[in-house]
Amino acid sequence: MSDLDAYAVAAGPGSFTGVRVGLTTAKAWAEVYGRGIAVVSRLEAVAAQAFGAEPYVAAFADARRDQVFGALYRRRGRALELIGDELAIAPSKFVAWVTENAGSDRIHWISTEPKCLTETEAWATRRTLGETVQTASSVLAPVIGHLGYELALGNRLTDALAVDANYVRRTDAEVLGKVGPKREAGR
Repeated sequence: MSDLDAYAVAAGPGSFTGVRVGLTTAKAWAEVYGRGIAVVSRLEAVAAQAFGAEPYVAAFADARRDQVFGALYRRRGRALELIGDELAIAPSKFVAWVTENAGSDRIHWISTEPKCLTETEAWATRRTLGETVQTASSVLAPVIGHLGYELALGNRLTDALAVDANYVRRTDAEVLGKVGPKREAGR
């Protein structure tokens, strides 16, 4: 571990426990070995697998609760530029949001779980345009490593204390009111 120059980690969006465990592990290694961390979005790792030449890439994953985690990227050569924020949103609203932001340009849709979008009524319009959803590999570690490597080459690393999770939405405990008031530090 001490031979590595940096660590790459997905900061979400995803399951709260999975994101927390991954970040805690990378942060611990970075602290112990004095290395930087390349923070990568899970959705960018999905979008990076998109082949084709469409100017936009819409990446999404099942977020449960009848929602998807979604993001829209504009291709800039080999790079992807995030348009707006990553979202936790109903699949039909994600289709509408992407369509609105991409305008009349073609969109490359990609997901590790296409059915969470393609089985909705909202997808019917995109299907009539001849669009499909590419199935991305659910094994994201190699892509996260590659994106992290690119960040490291550009000296865009973060220290362990500055790394934060990108949960995109509140936890089930917060939504269901099972969390008491937040305590102030030192109390």
